Amino acid sequence: MYIPPFNITEKILHQISEISEQVGSLNSRIGNDVPSPMLRKENRIKTIQSSLAIENNSLSIDQVTAILEGKRVMGAPNEIQEVKNAIDAYELLLELDPFKEKDLLRAHRLMMTDLVKENGRYRQGGVGVFDGKKCIHLAPSADRVPMLMADLLGWVKKTKTHPLISSCVFHYEFEFIHPFADGNGRMGRMWQTLLLMKWKPIFAWIPVETIVKEHQQEYYAAIAKSDADANSTAFITFMLQCLKLAIREMAESNQKSNQKSNQKILAAIQRNPFVTIRELQEATGLSESGVKKVIRQLKAEGCVQRIGGAKGGHWELSV
Repeated sequence: MYIPPFNITEKILHQISEISEQVGSLNSRIGNDVPSPMLRKENRIKTIQSSLAIENNSLSIDQVTAILEGKRVMGAPNEIQEVKNAIDAYELLLELDPFKEKDLLRAHRLMMTDLVKENGRYRQGGVGVFDGKKCIHLAPSADRVPMLMADLLGWVKKTKTHPLISSCVFHYEFEFIHPFADGNGRMGRMWQTLLLMKWKPIFAWIPVETIVKEHQQEYYAAIAKSDADANSTAFITFMLQCLKLAIREMAESNQKSNQKSNQKILAAIQRNPFVTIRELQEATGLSESGVKKVIRQLKAEGCVQRIGGAKGGHWELSV
């Protein structure tokens, strides 16, 4: 079986430990619930806008939001198409199997519809990565792509390497192979997210691409360093740092979202002590279980109490 070359350094082990602790802490706060619908929407928009911005798409967060909401947007037609395609591709994220070639090709077909003729198919010609007029990476020949991708997908499916590491290795190797005529960057980042989701589902909502965009030159430098070293260690180290920062931002955003939900529920109870769970759902945008979770927290903190039963009872705020 093909084994991609990389080294697990002390720094990488330390990063794995930190990220695992962060994910455990975040999951303990969220429980079995996914983040609030508003936070999920915000993070998905950040993911799409940042990943496309790395590929020189100039549309802003507000413009991507408008496209997601079905509104008309002024902009270059190809850039608008890129956003629409990415929205469609990410909508499938929870259905895709990261180990199946057919799902990879299906996602690429959606991601590159009306942008390249070879959408959903491996490239048929040579391709290189250029910095201006200088070729900084010449990808393997097209006739080797199917075999190389089969080897890579086979390895990532069977490897016992920690998913945090193996997902980074896959991302780098994918970019090295450059299997498609276009869209390799956005597909590589999306597929790493998909691999991480198989380990911890919360990664579906963590916008790692935002951090990569903020450190775009370091991203390219890590790829170049791994090319020069003939192994992906430098890229693993860089991406793990991005993941750590992204999880930290997610935790902070989730905390702010929870604070807003708490405030909305307390305000709704103050206005109407007989407010129902369904009405609180409408006020906060949370699911029924999400509202009940917030109320349990507010009860535990002594902020609110229930007087009477579920029917005919009412809420009282603590002074």
